Amino acid sequence: MRVYNPEGSALRRDQKEMLDVLVAFAEICEKHDIKWWLCSGTLLGAARHKGFIPWDDDIDVNMFEEDFRKLEKVLTELVSEEYFYQCLKTDPDHVNIFGKFRKKKDPVPATDPRSVYFKYQGVGLDVFYIEKSNRFGSHMAKFFYLNMIHPTQYVKNAALRHFLNKIVQVINFGLLIPLSRLAGRIYNPKNQYRICLGMGFYKSAFYKDDIFPLSKMEFEGIEFPVPGNTDAYLTHIYGDWRKLPSEDQIRKSLHYPLYIKEIFGEE
Repeated sequence: MRVYNPEGSALRRDQKEMLDVLVAFAEICEKHDIKWWLCSGTLLGAARHKGFIPWDDDIDVNMFEEDFRKLEKVLTELVSEEYFYQCLKTDPDHVNIFGKFRKKKDPVPATDPRSVYFKYQGVGLDVFYIEKSNRFGSHMAKFFYLNMIHPTQYVKNAALRHFLNKIVQVINFGLLIPLSRLAGRIYNPKNQYRICLGMGFYKSAFYKDDIFPLSKMEFEGIEFPVPGNTDAYLTHIYGDWRKLPSEDQIRKSLHYPLYIKEIFGEE
């Protein structure tokens, strides 16, 4: 099997940098009594590898919306020479509804064309929240927001691009996403939660009973919060989460050209 992140590789170097960001993030959350947990590929890595999935190039954490709003206030007011919280409020080109807690230095450009406009491109972690919604409501919000915001990334003029971003956000946050949210809550007999409405993650459902009470799990030699029923949580996302993906699936999962070139010898 291919070795994806040997010691000395750019990916392994940056995974260690991401771990530093995660530790700093955990300390901030503990200080402000914010509940959160590892999610997605990071949780999968903890459960299957006791650390990073060997080819993983990001960190994902999750929380409920009330904790996300509390954290957002803390991080947007954070004065730091090392870290920056990238969100709708702090970077007009970061149009994602989730936030990014990242290092300011040593940029690593992503494959997303919009990333070249970001204020900072250092390694970091994605901060998601979940809210009650059925699949239909979440899909509606994704359809409206992502299809409307996508074309703005091709506008080279920054002032015009920022103006168009804002127009799309006013329409979506003021009308379309609230309508989608209502549709997602009218019929939700299983009390399903989904990733923040407006993003593309509408397929995976989450359940409060799988999350609480939170537990701890080792990740790169350090214990972090995880859902109490990690197996059920991961099964809802990945199915048989213990099965390794194909090399082609791994190639498609990478976000950064630097690592794609390093591992596969291609851009």
